[in-house]
Amino acid sequence: MNSIKIYLYIFVMAAVTYLIRVLPLTLIRKKIENQFIKSFLHYVPYVTLAVMILDATGSTWSTLIGFIVALLLSYFGGNLFQVAIFACLSVFIVELFVY
Repeated sequence: MNSIKIYLYIFVMAAVTYLIRVLPLTLIRKKIENQFIKSFLHYVPYVTLAVMILDATGSTWSTLIGFIVALLLSYFGGNLFQVAIFACLSVFIVELFVY
């Protein structure tokens, strides 16, 4: 692969990433009133964390334990930081014992 293609790929990736972050800021200027959209945006970080846990682990058991810990902490009112820390920590501990 020549260097021009690599620079083109990097440029396209940077442009797509930039547009994903900037378009909502430029298109939505007023406060969001729609309850469905507000609840959807509220749960996006938790879904991202769940996908990260389900996809990045090396074992089914660590995936299951991490997912259960994240689910229980978020259900009982833990904030996103607490949920992320304890879910990742539980996955790490289970991975230590499984492998």
